[in-house]
Amino acid sequence: MHIDQIRNYCLSLKGVTEHLPFGPDTLTFKVMDKMFCLVNIEKNEFVNLKCDPEEAQELREQYSEVQPGYHMSKKHWNSVYYNQSLSDEFIIELINHSYQIVVLGLTKKLQQQLKEM
Repeated sequence: MHIDQIRNYCLSLKGVTEHLPFGPDTLTFKVMDKMFCLVNIEKNEFVNLKCDPEEAQELREQYSEVQPGYHMSKKHWNSVYYNQSLSDEFIIELINHSYQIVVLGLTKKLQQQLKEM
């Protein structure tokens, strides 16, 4: 998978915007102003994705390409190395999971605004 594919997919999701809050090298995707995906543009090796803590641990045990989140909460974030053996479809599933976790954590008001977009 290429970084452009990740970017295009994230931006296709409802309510998603992109930002560079950590400097010009880290592209961040937010849904309703809450982060769900980060990727280092310069290194172009992995994407940080939010994950259910139990599932995060299971994924790390099952796939060497899934590691504790780099510079993130190790409990809630994984770094997923996308230029290795993981399929594009699987990476999309992980992006969707991250997006859904954040959406479910939004206030009811924000969830309603997202539905109306």
